[in-house]
Amino acid sequence: MRRLFLFALPAFLVIALTGCISSQPYPKGVVLPSPETTPKVRAPKVGQEWVYIVRNVFNQAVVDTVTERVVAVNKEILIERTGIKAGRLPDEIQSPWGYVLQDPRWSPPQLFQQVMPLWPEQLIPNWTGFYRTRYQVPGYPSSTYYWGLNITAVQWEQMSVPAGQFLTFKYQYEAPYFESNDLFRVANYRKEELWLFPEIGRWVIRRGYGRYITPGVFWGDAYWEDNLEWELISWK
Repeated sequence: MRRLFLFALPAFLVIALTGCISSQPYPKGVVLPSPETTPKVRAPKVGQEWVYIVRNVFNQAVVDTVTERVVAVNKEILIERTGIKAGRLPDEIQSPWGYVLQDPRWSPPQLFQQVMPLWPEQLIPNWTGFYRTRYQVPGYPSSTYYWGLNITAVQWEQMSVPAGQFLTFKYQYEAPYFESNDLFRVANYRKEELWLFPEIGRWVIRRGYGRYITPGVFWGDAYWEDNLEWELISWK
């Protein structure tokens, strides 16, 4: 209920209410030069698994512990997702590996008309790419919505998380002014930062937030979507 209450407040009130609560610290790693040989991203295989603890960035509260498991590798790669608290979550579908067809990160999930990359096409600092397509909400095929995505590669960093210490590639997602299926949202913005560990085919940290406005609301008072951090606690 507290989370829903915060979403309904203008941004300056959210800051006032959360100012006395310790927020989730920003991930800090050791910046490293690019490796001489760029690591390859591990290919998918049935049984591969990643377990994440998910925290609310505003107050460090544990939202859930989520297991993501590869259950099918055919023309499409199906990743089944389950939360200890939430139970069964929407699946992630890639086709091919590294390109998402159904992205379940936000609510509702997005089923893209053209697949979107999950990490930079080149693991090189300062590489950038822009992609646009339209998406459907699964189960509602009659409507589509604009989606535009900027990907910016940042740098290689040594990161320590509960699952261990990893040489990761940091990059950013930015989705400015995409269309929402919620007609009351007139403008939308999402941003994520990810630390990919190629050898496990997944990120060890994923941190992101979304903002949106409705008619009569200015960006200074924009509402919040989830502001969460995913941290890897185990993998296989």
